[in-house]
Amino acid sequence: MQKVDFKLRGEFVQLCDLLKLAGVADSGGHGKTLVAAGQVRVDGVTEHRKTAKIRAGQVVECGDVRIQVLA
Repeated sequence: MQKVDFKLRGEFVQLCDLLKLAGVADSGGHGKTLVAAGQVRVDGVTEHRKTAKIRAGQVVECGDVRIQVLA
């Protein structure tokens, strides 16, 4: 599994944007598609909200990529 550390610049980042910025999705639209298809988990739970607010300390998984969100 590939591990990615992502540093937040603000209080939160929207899930579809995080997938794009971390290199998991080619675009925000592709990120939304991944979320809608049930392929994204946040803290071990499948997330269906495309614009869920992801904050420091959370872990996002999609396929074989694990994103650790840092402050």
